[in-house]
Amino acid sequence: MRIRIVDAFTDRPFAGNPAGVVLLEEDRFPDDAWLQRVAAEVNLSETAFAHRVPQDPEADWALRWLTPSTEVDLCGHATLATAHVLHTTGAATGTVRFTTRGGILTATAEPDGTIALDFPAAPLTAVDVPGDLADALGAEPLSAHDTGPVVGDLLVELADERTVRGLDPDLAAVARLSHRGVIVTARAGEPGCGYDFVSRFFGPAVGVPEDPVTGSAHTALAPFWAARTGRPEAVGLQASARTGLVSTALRGDRVHLRGTAVTVVDGELLARP
Repeated sequence: MRIRIVDAFTDRPFAGNPAGVVLLEEDRFPDDAWLQRVAAEVNLSETAFAHRVPQDPEADWALRWLTPSTEVDLCGHATLATAHVLHTTGAATGTVRFTTRGGILTATAEPDGTIALDFPAAPLTAVDVPGDLADALGAEPLSAHDTGPVVGDLLVELADERTVRGLDPDLAAVARLSHRGVIVTARAGEPGCGYDFVSRFFGPAVGVPEDPVTGSAHTALAPFWAARTGRPEAVGLQASARTGLVSTALRGDRVHLRGTAVTVVDGELLARP
């Protein structure tokens, strides 16, 4: 069984967000415990497992994503990584439809190598800023939004790009918050810099202290910034140590995320289920 590590939302190795990708040989998922052990062994923010679904009229592949400690309902970068593997190995062409815990998702390979993901837009609900949030982040929030049951994060606006980049949060305190993780964001500091907003993502509660580039977070960031700028399209820079660019386009209740990926490791998984 082949296993790959793919850097997503980047055009060069050792940047963007690495994801494990396992294309299963049988048309079913093996035991959950085996999937979780593989994800823990890979020890990246997510490992994607996919198999064909030849009898499903709505989808071509079934897809699941696991962190080192749990399964998640939606993951953008590991979906991009899986689509990249399918297209570069010839296992799929054109548009691939995935059936997932987050619904039917599609990934379309464009002529320049970019992959366009079609995801549901996260429903944003303004909430009171939790009283312990400022201490957990080490910065004063301007606003907070719940991102709905699928994404499950708290979206927090901060004063400026410099504040986002300089955060050194108390991860134990962040893990005690009542959300999967915390997305922090601010408007880009300089016009013409190549991106419209910056973000970072902290998910210690699900075994991801800081995620390098978070596709699912951009399903919330896209409508958040579209409402503030009046423009449906924007480019986000996730300002982690590895960094990555995500092009977003709000289309009604859907978000299109565009990015590229690079396969860095291609090996054999010997520990079969």
